[in-house]
Amino acid sequence: MKIAIACDPAGKVLAEAMKEVCAQLGHETVYLGINDGDTCRDYPVYGVRAAKAVADGKCDMGIILCGTGVGISMAANKVPGIRCCCCSDVYSAKLSREHNDANILSMGGRVVAPEAAALIARTFLETPFSGVDRHAARIRMLSDIEQGKALE
Repeated sequence: MKIAIACDPAGKVLAEAMKEVCAQLGHETVYLGINDGDTCRDYPVYGVRAAKAVADGKCDMGIILCGTGVGISMAANKVPGIRCCCCSDVYSAKLSREHNDANILSMGGRVVAPEAAALIARTFLETPFSGVDRHAARIRMLSDIEQGKALE
């Protein structure tokens, strides 16, 4: 798989750890985060970069990182076709894949230690969507919301 990795300055340490996790799992990474010398330090820019790469099919999944993981996940979720989950534990990462078919994982560099983040990311990347009908129906509901359709 090809994994988009993006971060603002607060997520840079975790981004390096995520590159390592992806390499260990045999995945290619596309780094879209902050670089030395960048003047932009705003998490929405980096969240949207990764989300567009996933939504456009240039990457299969993404991992995005900021201080808490919350802001960058909000930015990513504005991109049609993205289901980004902000996780601080393995269980949430597992169920986000199994039940919600999340395609981007978000974490916080000020919230999750690199070792824990590695376990969370590994779980996220290795867990398939269950395909269970009730979960698939809920994902279709999310798509309907995205397209402006009212839910009953």
